Amino acid sequence: MYLPCAGHVTDPAEAVIELRQTRDGRMALMAYSALDRLKYCCGDQQPWLVMPTAHLDKIQQVQHFDLMLLDVIIPDEFRHGTAPA
Repeated sequence: MYLPCAGHVTDPAEAVIELRQTRDGRMALMAYSALDRLKYCCGDQQPWLVMPTAHLDKIQQVQHFDLMLLDVIIPDEFRHGTAPA
């Protein structure tokens, strides 16, 4: 899975996976099935990390999330590198 990160890092161990809050208050892990989908859905400026699905439980232990959303488009105004209007 390709996972959006909060910032660019050189050491994957330092990556902070970016979670998003849903309208009903739950925390969602955004995941993308391919790099081109991540770039299309999140924009070219989105930092990312690739992780085998078998390791997603390790993220859950460090950064609790309530659900995982797959290949969701992030609106332009919420993407990295987008200046506020």
